[in-house]
Amino acid sequence: MTTNVYQFKPLNVGRFVLWAAFALVLALAPLLFTSSLSQTMLCQMGVAIIVCLSYNMLLGQGGMLSFGHAVHSGLGSFLAIHTLNLVSAGTLPLPVSLVPLAGGLAGLGFAVLLGWVTTKKSGTTFAMITLGIGELVAAMSLMFPEVFGGEGGISGDRVTGAHPLGITFGPQIQLYYLIAVYTFVCTALMFAFTRTPLGRMLNAVRDNPERVEFVGYDTQKVRYFAFIIAGFFAGISGGLAALNFELVTSEVVSGYRSGAYLLFTFLGGATTFFGPIIGAILMVLAFVLLSELTKAWLLYLGLVFLFMVMYAPGGIASLIMMNVRVAAFGRLKPLWRDYLALFVTGLIAFAGASAMIEMIYHLQLNVAMGPQLSFMGLQLNTTGVGSWAAAAAVMLVGLGLFELARRRFALKWGDIQGSIENEIKRREAL
Repeated sequence: MTTNVYQFKPLNVGRFVLWAAFALVLALAPLLFTSSLSQTMLCQMGVAIIVCLSYNMLLGQGGMLSFGHAVHSGLGSFLAIHTLNLVSAGTLPLPVSLVPLAGGLAGLGFAVLLGWVTTKKSGTTFAMITLGIGELVAAMSLMFPEVFGGEGGISGDRVTGAHPLGITFGPQIQLYYLIAVYTFVCTALMFAFTRTPLGRMLNAVRDNPERVEFVGYDTQKVRYFAFIIAGFFAGISGGLAALNFELVTSEVVSGYRSGAYLLFTFLGGATTFFGPIIGAILMVLAFVLLSELTKAWLLYLGLVFLFMVMYAPGGIASLIMMNVRVAAFGRLKPLWRDYLALFVTGLIAFAGASAMIEMIYHLQLNVAMGPQLSFMGLQLNTTGVGSWAAAAAVMLVGLGLFELARRRFALKWGDIQGSIENEIKRREAL
């Protein structure tokens, strides 16, 4: 006679600690950064985290390169602002805290409508279809002002409806905590999706669709269901953005917005789950801070994207994970001098290149302000040969030193990776 023995897997303490730390960061962030600008940026980061994670559900997990993801987040914003106005008019008895769910339902509904045709193809064809749909919706947003508000957009007032416990969502910190709750819950749900059979099958469709078809699964349906789920979370992010800005314009469905999701999801790292979170934070920092520091900020973003594609196609997250692997085998300490050399020489090359870029932009855009340009505490003469020669010399010297440091680092990195592989084989032999 046999008896059933139930065994329970031990708790994943590391994962529990990571999620607890994530919740703690969300809770304490507005208490550490108390200025109104900081809290506004934190709200935008929460919204961006949700939409970048939803985009990575297509790109990183499903291998679907979409150029029209802003359609779902943007239409979610429009339906959310209309819902908010209905609440303000007393027509719809809905708490303001649930308005983002209306945006989620809009993103889901349009994903159901558009996704069946879109996901019939994969690869380049899928990308081109999403691009066409995105441009179609962007054009419609200006053709139907009754729905989209025309060029002025549609405004709303989030301080409306019932105010339980005195929460009006008027102060920015109150809205931040609402966004933080949505961010944590949506992040947890999207992570849980990666552990479901559908999430695993989506990875299989990305890696080997022919084998998935061979074992009896419909790859188009797998992509379609993932497209719907991604549209739902994108719509929630759009609803939160509508509450944050209390204004929705046609820009939210533009190709520019879809391109930003693609760019920063890739920079953060589409190959890991937490990579888009890094990309979302960088996106807000670039749009809010970097754009205020220099008029050439789009050029800098383009250069960063170029170098990441060439040298780190896995994004920032892949660089972190590679070093975590090295640290796990106790081989990170010998590399700190090389990292310092790469940082210093790279900074020198960047300073020289930045000086030349800023002088070019000054000549093109600010010529009426005179030839003098203040850059990193130095006065540069944009019409003098000396400033250009000095900037070029600094850039070339920095690049030369960086290349020497890179080669030395590459040799040491290769030796360390070889020793790690040998250690892994030794452990497997035991």
